[in-house]
Amino acid sequence: MNPERKITVNASKTYDIHIGENILDNAGPLIRKAAGGDVAVIITDDIVSELYQKRLAHTLTQSGYHVVSHVITNGESSKSPENLIVILNYLAEKKLSRTDIVVALGGGVVGDLAGFAAACYMRGVSFVQVPTTLLAAIDSSVGGKTAVNLSAGKNLAGAFYQPDTVICDVSLLSTLPDDVFISGCAEVIKYGVLADNELFEFIKSPISNNLTHVITRCVEIKRDIVGKDERENGVRKLLNYGHTIGHAIEQLSGYRIPHGYAVAAGMAIEAGMAVKMGICPTGCYNKIKEMLRLYNLPATKNYNAKELAEACLSDKKRSGDKITMALPIRVGECVLKDIPVSDLQGLIQHGMEV
Repeated sequence: MNPERKITVNASKTYDIHIGENILDNAGPLIRKAAGGDVAVIITDDIVSELYQKRLAHTLTQSGYHVVSHVITNGESSKSPENLIVILNYLAEKKLSRTDIVVALGGGVVGDLAGFAAACYMRGVSFVQVPTTLLAAIDSSVGGKTAVNLSAGKNLAGAFYQPDTVICDVSLLSTLPDDVFISGCAEVIKYGVLADNELFEFIKSPISNNLTHVITRCVEIKRDIVGKDERENGVRKLLNYGHTIGHAIEQLSGYRIPHGYAVAAGMAIEAGMAVKMGICPTGCYNKIKEMLRLYNLPATKNYNAKELAEACLSDKKRSGDKITMALPIRVGECVLKDIPVSDLQGLIQHGMEV
């Protein structure tokens, strides 16, 4: 068994991320120390609820909390303004006070939705993340981005709201369906491309036996970036590599394509765009595509360049007639480039043809 790791994030709020195996049953004392309060509201989904809700509720109860729970339907479609209002009303009905806590138990959808509710309710109550997917563990549970999707696009309504602590029990990932685990692997690949060639080389071997190490390294990379740019005014935009096109694919599919699969296709297309722009060697592009193939992740999706370009226009990274994209220049380094909207369709077309 790997020892527990603790990573401290220094943003507008300083908090610890606990990473280890079989630490869920000891989460209560960690949450009590970080967040205090008397009432803990667990927000989870109907799949995770059956697996882990009782264990989390037990450790919270043992730590002195009165525990109540609200369960949403699993899937991206639940990350909606309608569900946000339902949760806010639930918190009010349970008479949650400003000193009580919201605990997100689940993947990225649960974390984003519960975090936004915590940010909105009484203008902010304590919030804890307990991720149960690889994607949430390495990415969405860290850094304070919370949001819901609008019909016009993904994550268009949200808030920067840091958690009080994150409890990442690596053993919970053992129950993930293969496709959900693979979806998270796309974000691991992203971290290697944008910041760590050594990590990129390491994950050429299966990561399932080295999850604590891989999760820790990804969280360290995000911690360092968030510490420099919490509100995404500069360097944090690098974390969006693959996401501009990826979010467009998700939107066009009606969110039927999982986030990681869409981001994987986005990484391939955006790397192809960088080749066309002359900033990314073909060899780097080939390494990225080969890594995606190794993890059975798609390099393309069945949408044309015109459809993808139009979907990108609602992306929150657009400013006027330009959209800022993170593009690779080598494995281990990405740069930010402002792409004129007028050039976007042509670059996407090339990115799909390299």
